[in-house]
Amino acid sequence: MNQKRLKQIEIENKIWLLYLILIGLSFYANSLEKDYFITKNETSKIKYRMTNITIFTALLFVYAYFEKDAIESFFTKEKSITRQTYDTLILVASTAILISGFIFLYVLLQDKNIEEEIAFS
Repeated sequence: MNQKRLKQIEIENKIWLLYLILIGLSFYANSLEKDYFITKNETSKIKYRMTNITIFTALLFVYAYFEKDAIESFFTKEKSITRQTYDTLILVASTAILISGFIFLYVLLQDKNIEEEIAFS
């Protein structure tokens, strides 16, 4: 049995649970955003921003985990050309996702007036 792969699956299962929590937080953030735009409640605006910052910080850690995994797989020796091609594509994709996470978090930290819509995807 491939113990490393089994351990990865266990970690991924925990990540899926984290995603469920983040989805719940996203619903909460949307309700805060809606309240702010309807009532101009500054407390809702602050909570909305902080909730989104929390969500995207957590996502950044998830993206970093997958980036680390992609790098390790990319540098594994003795594999087929097909697998090397897949590893290359996965590394490029995970790097792009990690970069997008940094960009989203940067925008959230800078946009104090919540002028830009940032969606967890």
